[in-house]
Amino acid sequence: MVGSTSSPSPGGAAVLDKQTERVRKQSPRYKVLLHNDPVNTMEYVVTTLRQVVPQLSEQDAMAVMLEAHNTGVGLVIVCDLEPAEFYCETLKAKGLTSTLEPET
Repeated sequence: MVGSTSSPSPGGAAVLDKQTERVRKQSPRYKVLLHNDPVNTMEYVVTTLRQVVPQLSEQDAMAVMLEAHNTGVGLVIVCDLEPAEFYCETLKAKGLTSTLEPET
């Protein structure tokens, strides 16, 4: 958003001074993480990821599940705090282990 200031000139007309810019501060983003799960089947994890996070394709959900399975933790999505909390809590309610971390 751009704003400007004005000051009166000797003739009474307004003269535009240097324009100022406001920089909109970006809200912090959060990583939703899925942790390895020895209890639920891989198919259940993929299906649940797709139900909870509709932005994930079948391939993306499979990749997240495999990353969690192979390394212990997989990155589900990076987003604003409110949806991140929703995704994390909903995954937990469906029996998966999920946490949030601020994006760095």
